[in-house]
Amino acid sequence: MRVLSLAVGAGVCTAFAPSQRSAATRAELDAAAVAEVEAPAMGTRKRTTSPVFPFTAVIGQEDMKLALQLNVIDPKIGGVLIMGERGTGKSTTIRAMTNLLPDIPCVKDDPFNSDPTNPAEQSTEVRAMISEGKDLELEYAQVPMVDLPLGATEDRVCGTIDIEKALTMGEKAFEPGLLAKANRGFLYVDEVNLLDDHLVDILLDSAASGVNTVEREGISVRHPARFVLVGSGNPEEGELRPQLLDRFGMYTEVRTVKDPKLRVEIVEQRTAFDANPEEWLAKYKEEEMAMQKRLDDAKALLPSIDIPMDFRVKIAQICADLDVDGLRGDLVVNRCAKAYTAWNGRTEVTVADIQAIVGPCLAHRLRKDPMEQIDSGKKVGEAFERAFLDDL
Repeated sequence: MRVLSLAVGAGVCTAFAPSQRSAATRAELDAAAVAEVEAPAMGTRKRTTSPVFPFTAVIGQEDMKLALQLNVIDPKIGGVLIMGERGTGKSTTIRAMTNLLPDIPCVKDDPFNSDPTNPAEQSTEVRAMISEGKDLELEYAQVPMVDLPLGATEDRVCGTIDIEKALTMGEKAFEPGLLAKANRGFLYVDEVNLLDDHLVDILLDSAASGVNTVEREGISVRHPARFVLVGSGNPEEGELRPQLLDRFGMYTEVRTVKDPKLRVEIVEQRTAFDANPEEWLAKYKEEEMAMQKRLDDAKALLPSIDIPMDFRVKIAQICADLDVDGLRGDLVVNRCAKAYTAWNGRTEVTVADIQAIVGPCLAHRLRKDPMEQIDSGKKVGEAFERAFLDDL
């Protein structure tokens, strides 16, 4: 096996044979590689896109912001479904979150944003180049934020294979789709409740497995598709099927701000940003960098966090009490509790940590009353109190 080492000065990633490397372990080499390829600071990185409203300047919608932050800390949570009225800042907040994150090192000109140090996030071509000892040129890229339009076809989402070229020249000519572009980033589906069910199935399967497979006429292509799936929609325009609701890790609702003073403040902020984006971004630069550091610290802390067995049993008791189908609810609550603990800079999960996240993790998984759309949190709260009565 060949081990990847990164030369920062030249901006090149080089593979060395075993005889050329020291007795350092793979973990040590990977750690050194990551340390050497440190992303530029937020203030110095280059942006080719138009200015994005700062995440830390978003007023209100705390539940939505927390759900996005927890999914950044642990993408295995499974994404978030955000439902609410039009004009409540859903799209603005989601785009602000991705813009907040530091740039990531990628293999240059690779359509899958391949991670030079993680085989699970590398395309077949990149893995082949590494195994052959070829040099890989690196570049920094913004964390992908891919919008999936309602009218997208399956080929546009998954990618297509040029059958004629494959049959005549024996080459797998693959045209990557939106899932390839979203690898290592976010895939945002606005009005997800209006998207064709078969496309939603494809998105959820890819988000869960981290792989997209395209098969046409006996030809199969697989590529990494690890992304955080974020869906938003207006419940008045239709609901998602229960089995699809269950596949989203978290659920949160956003509502129109009613306080007149707060509405005026929001309008004034947006007006000031539109008038002079650069000045507005400079104003929030320190807060954005502080938020970025807190997210990075939480991600580093996450592996050291464990939930006591009695807490895990009580989480299972809550899910059983609520008659939640399957075990996905149990998994998500455990992961969110750890991420929330890491977000708060601690290593021990408390009852308060579980209480803070159990609602968004389970409310959309309950078997609904015909007269009710999504549980308001009352049933989940009552089940939590019954399970943790001795700890409250």
